[in-house]
Amino acid sequence: MQKKVLDEYGFSVDKGDVILNGTGVWHQGGPVADAGLTGRKIIVDTYGGYSRVGGGCFSGKDPTKVDRSGAYAARFIAKNIVANNLAEKAEVRLAYVIGNSKPLMKEVETFGTSKKSDKVIKDYIDSILDTSVIGIINAFNLKRPIYLKTASYGHFGRDCFPWETII
Repeated sequence: MQKKVLDEYGFSVDKGDVILNGTGVWHQGGPVADAGLTGRKIIVDTYGGYSRVGGGCFSGKDPTKVDRSGAYAARFIAKNIVANNLAEKAEVRLAYVIGNSKPLMKEVETFGTSKKSDKVIKDYIDSILDTSVIGIINAFNLKRPIYLKTASYGHFGRDCFPWETII
């Protein structure tokens, strides 16, 4: 017997809003299909456990992998929200699925420090960065060989990286 948990708690979901296996059929896996490596260093390379991290890996050099480029986009957006006095704190959440160029989710958590409405912040985000995979690659020019510097002292907090720019 199948128990309908959503119904039990008074929730319903339109079947059109459900994504099941958004990548489609997966014919090829492993290093042939994905240039990334395991995410063992991701916490060390980011914020040392201060911020939530969805997993993935920064070690691969392929900017089409949103583990890396999406994190750069989130950093850029969060820094600019704070620098432009829209909030005192900002954590940006982006979620992608293989095969879609745009994020399925784009949210900002300001921890109660926002100084502007959610709509103003969302409109601001959309005006400063195209968060599609190619939009991020182009905005930060990620196809050039810039990743060696990230191997020491991490990916964030140094002005030599384009995702650290304040606009």
